[in-house]
Amino acid sequence: MRAIAALLVAGGLAGGAVQAQNPPVQDSRVLLHKYKCDSCHARDEAKTGPALVDVAASYRGKSKALDSLAATIRGGAHGAGPWHMPPHPEVSEADARSMARYILALKP
Repeated sequence: MRAIAALLVAGGLAGGAVQAQNPPVQDSRVLLHKYKCDSCHARDEAKTGPALVDVAASYRGKSKALDSLAATIRGGAHGAGPWHMPPHPEVSEADARSMARYILALKP
């Protein structure tokens, strides 16, 4: 019985480690709200900033898209219009990568 309990505990710990590397979609949406990304971005429509599906489309097929988008989340960007995305240094690299991974997976 102890062996089974040990396997269940070990399996649970291992599952948690995998989950930490690839956060669930819900966690990424919570992060987008936590950092107020939804103030300027919506999933399917442009607001002050572009729609997240359009952001995903602009990065699709580019090498190092994940690294680049995560860096833009933290460092900001100047677009072609009058508005720009301010830097968000309060966003950790891990959170930026989690949000970028979610955004890049969006399809129109």
